[in-house]
Amino acid sequence: MDKATPIPATDGDVYIPYEDRTGDESTVWFTRDLSAEGLRRVCARVTDRLRGHVAVKLHTGEPDGPNIIPRPWVRELVEKDLADATIVETNTYYEGARYTTEDHLATVEHNGWTFCPVDIMDAEGDALLPVEGGRWFKEMAVGASLPTYDTMLTLTHFKGHAMGGFGGSDKNLGIGCASGLVGKKWIHSGVGAGEAWGVTDEEFMERMTESTKSVVDFFGEGIVYVNVMRNMSVSCDCEGVDAAPVVTPNVGILASTDILAVDQACVDIVFAMTEEENHDLVERITSRHGLRQLSYMKELGMGNDRYRLVDVDHGDEAITAADAAADLVPFGEDDR
Repeated sequence: MDKATPIPATDGDVYIPYEDRTGDESTVWFTRDLSAEGLRRVCARVTDRLRGHVAVKLHTGEPDGPNIIPRPWVRELVEKDLADATIVETNTYYEGARYTTEDHLATVEHNGWTFCPVDIMDAEGDALLPVEGGRWFKEMAVGASLPTYDTMLTLTHFKGHAMGGFGGSDKNLGIGCASGLVGKKWIHSGVGAGEAWGVTDEEFMERMTESTKSVVDFFGEGIVYVNVMRNMSVSCDCEGVDAAPVVTPNVGILASTDILAVDQACVDIVFAMTEEENHDLVERITSRHGLRQLSYMKELGMGNDRYRLVDVDHGDEAITAADAAADLVPFGEDDR
């Protein structure tokens, strides 16, 4: 970490419309089909990059957590398309059912993730990955076994988050790959700092995103990103059965080889909803200054905030975020 204390940005509550962004466009694949078949179909657009020892970074949830990606979907994906994959996680920074490796594995089994290997990556400690161009970190402590994987599928339940505003692929990697006792502490409180949860707002987004960058850079072209916009409580899946009720409509599944593009597209779809549909989630994102995740990923050269959204349900036609957000069924009024 630098000796001089960095100064975080202050604009993490400001949404930048698409027309005001600059730079190249990436491709983001989109389906409204929230099912195992839909997940497999959209994943197929990006998983040709996966080779060798494949990690699936997935939030397996607190005991009986109601909003995580359905296990049968993931099972079908793994068994039919990623037969040698391993689900990977790290222990939590907070004390609870996933704080120790023993308790974490018991929770994994309780929640039904028994159809393929599950690796708690920091069970044997930490590995240090470099953070190129970071203002807060020069290296990040991730789970010790992370470097043993050749490629990674980042499979993310997109939702709100108590500290991050929203949890997309950035949060799934930045917090989810950082080791529980070291990396997560650095992000939440600072290296050598005392207060356990002292880092918030833009500084938290920047620290988390630098952690993500260490993982993204490690895998290079061998990492892909899939966000599932379903059961989007304002609460993270870390809150389990205590998560706030879902009021935002379900949308679909997005995939990309660009982490910024896929998270930005999800945020854009949320902001394109009606106020009745998106009020709670937009308030959560802006009040926590969570949009700094996006602008900092762009500053760090992690991807593009402009993208071509491709509708795989309708002949790969290009659509807008507003198109994806149109005619949504209120949560609880469909059969998903």
